[in-house]
Formats: sequence, structure tokens, C-alpha cells
Amino acid sequence: MRAFASRWWPRTLRGRLSLVALTTATILMVILTVAFNTVVRRHLQHQADDELHTRAAAVAATVVTDGSRVRVLETPGEELLDTNVWIYSGGRLLEKPSSATATSPLTRAAGRLVARGARTCVTVHSHDEVRMCSRPVPGGKGAAVVTALDLSPYRGSADTMLFASLALDAAMLACTYALTRLAVGRALRPVRSMTEHATQWSAVASQERFGAVTRPTELAQLGGSLDALLDRIRALLRHEQQLTQELSHELRNPLARIIAELDWWGARPRSDADTKATHAAIADAAQSMRTICDTLLDEARDSAATAPGTADVLPVLHRLVDRLGPTKVGVEVVVTACDARLSAGVPDALLERIVSPLLDNALRHAHTRVEILARARPGSVRVEVGDDGPGVPASFAAQLFQPGRRADPEDGHGGAGLGLPLARRLARSAGGEVDHDGRHTSGATFVVTLPTG
Repeated sequence: MRAFASRWWPRTLRGRLSLVALTTATILMVILTVAFNTVVRRHLQHQADDELHTRAAAVAATVVTDGSRVRVLETPGEELLDTNVWIYSGGRLLEKPSSATATSPLTRAAGRLVARGARTCVTVHSHDEVRMCSRPVPGGKGAAVVTALDLSPYRGSADTMLFASLALDAAMLACTYALTRLAVGRALRPVRSMTEHATQWSAVASQERFGAVTRPTELAQLGGSLDALLDRIRALLRHEQQLTQELSHELRNPLARIIAELDWWGARPRSDADTKATHAAIADAAQSMRTICDTLLDEARDSAATAPGTADVLPVLHRLVDRLGPTKVGVEVVVTACDARLSAGVPDALLERIVSPLLDNALRHAHTRVEILARARPGSVRVEVGDDGPGVPASFAAQLFQPGRRADPEDGHGGAGLGLPLARRLARSAGGEVDHDGRHTSGATFVVTLPTG
């Protein structure tokens, strides 16, 4: 049954709305048709009863009840009055139609009506449907008049009205379905146009907006939703393009190093020591490529969707320091906080991912000390990571957060130049920021600002 319904249920919104409108109109038409024809049949029956009562009154005027017996006066045109008329005196039949016998169904029905002794009407089903009404003669010593009327003409009129109303219903339903499809199609035309534009704009990264055009309230809301969806798609495309560019840019140097080492090693026979040195250089370049890929892919996953949460700042910072293991000889890492209950409005893992590259960078350049200071600010949390190293050259300050850029690539420190850009991008995804504090003349200090938890 479900498969049958699914097969015949329209697949388009216009078809479904048209079917709903047709079903609703059908139910309404059925109710109105039944009510209308019921009223018509009752009205026709009342007309028949009125005619019967009128004829009964005319016949009753010819019945004389003076004296000891009931008499029927002979009047001009009595043939018309006697048609389908029965006259009784008490239970005795005085006159009947010439076409009826004393034992016919209509005569027996007339007798039963008179026996009731009241003005009443019944419908008798013999060869045809006949309506019969009785009327007592005023002061008539039990005298009564019964008249009969063939209902075939009235039933014919009622049937004609029924067939006419059914035909009208069919025409109305057909017009309703056609007009509904037309109206719904015209109403959905802007939606179809918006959908086509959304598909085109998302495919070509267009900067067009649905909100730039004045639309009805419902379509304006739909346009706002589509604009948000397009913005999301464009953001993902930009993120993918940036990730691809960063991967290609960062992998170029290690790959070039591997190719150079292989070309140099294959240029002439090498000693075992040269071969081992070449293998070590290739392995180091490969490890650098792996680090670059892991860093960029982790950043891509983290910046694609930032989960809500809160983090206790001081425990996270202590956990980061505990995971460092043996640090550079002679370098001390100090963690301080103005409030032990300080919390940031990001998950623990995200706070670690933001601070970890800054801590690694500080340890890489520090001489004797790295200090991590957490403090509260109105509506935000501030984490400062500072070292007593050589600091950031003024000529390089503008390039600090550009992916793949290093102040001195030959300083002997590892790294792909992606840590600081990664920290800033993650902080911004959570509504925060990472900046370099240029006011410090000794060493370098980087400041993480995040919303409070």
C-alpha cells in the first residue's frame, strides 16, 4: 500500500500542492452537493404536500356533514377533484378514484391514514412512488379526505438537479486543479530562479547576493538562508584553496632538497659515509614534509568547525608544560596566572592547539627563560607567551603571521614557518586573536586573546 501511494504521489511541490487543493475542494464539493440536494428534495416534498393539502381542502369543502349522515355535494368540475381522492365517513369509504379498487395498496394506505385521525402525510411505494395526505373534515363526524400525488415528476426534478450539481462539481474540480497548478507554478517561479542562481553562483564563486533584491517576506528569509549557505560554501572553497596553496608552497622546498640530494648522490660513485649522509638528508626532508602535512591538515580540521566549550586556563597551561619533556638545557618555563579559576570560552583541545605553537616557538629561541602569563580582561582572557631570546627583527615583523615565512631559515632550528599562522587562525575561529607585542625590547612576546568562558 505504501509503495502504491509513493508511486502515485507527485514528486514536485507544485503537483503536491495541486493535489492537496484538489482533495480539499473535492471534500468541500461533496459536502455542499449532499447538503444542496437534501435541501432540494425536502423542498420538493414540501411543495407536493402543499399541493395535496390544497386539494384536500377543496374536496373537504364539498363534504356536507349536516343531518344524520355525511354527503358529498356534486359540483361542476368534480372530475378534477375526484382524481386520486378518497372520502371516508368514520371507517366507511364513501368515494374513491375510479382507477383504484377497495383492496389496492393505495386504498389500504388511505384507510390507515384515516384511522390515525390526524392531518398527516406518508409516502407509499407501489408501482410508482406516491405521496398521500389525509385531512379531517371540520365538524365532519369522523369524515376525512385523503389525496394522493405521483412523485415521479418531483423525483425527476431532484435527479436532474443532482446530475447537474455533479457535472458542475466535476467542472469546478477540473478548474480548481488547473488554476492551482498555474498559480503555484507562478508563485514558485522566483524560488526556482533563486535555486538556479544559487547553483550558478556557488559553482563560479560569484559575489552576488539574494538579499540585494527586494522580495516578499518568505522569499527574503529564504534568500537570507541561501546567502548564508553561499557564504559557507565560499569560505570552504577559500579554505581549500588556501590549504592547497600552503601545501604546495611548503612541500616545494623539502621536495627540491630530496631531488637535489638524489641528483648529487647519483652524479658519481659515493662512499658509504656519503650515502649515509644523503639518506639522512632525504629522511630529514621527508620528515619535514610529513610535519608540514600533519600541521596543515590538523589546522584544516580545527578551523573547519570549532566546537563550543570552556577551558580552565591554568590547568591547560600546566598540562602543556608537563608534556614538553626535557627542554633545552638552561631554559626555565614558568607559568603564572592572576586568577586560578580563570576560564576561556573554547574547548581544552583548542586552547592547547593555540598556545602550543607559541610555546614551541618561544622554547626554540629562548636563552634562559620562557614565561607564560594568564590574566583576565573585561570580556576576555589574555595569555602572554614570552622569551628572552633575540626577539623579532623589525624588518620581519610584518611577515610574522604569513605561512611558510621564517626570519632566519638558516638559524638551525626546525619548523616550517606554520606555527604562528596556525595559532592565529585557530584563535580567530573562536572569536579571539593572536598578536605580537612589539613593546618588549628584550626577547619576543606573543599575546593570545580569547573570549571568557
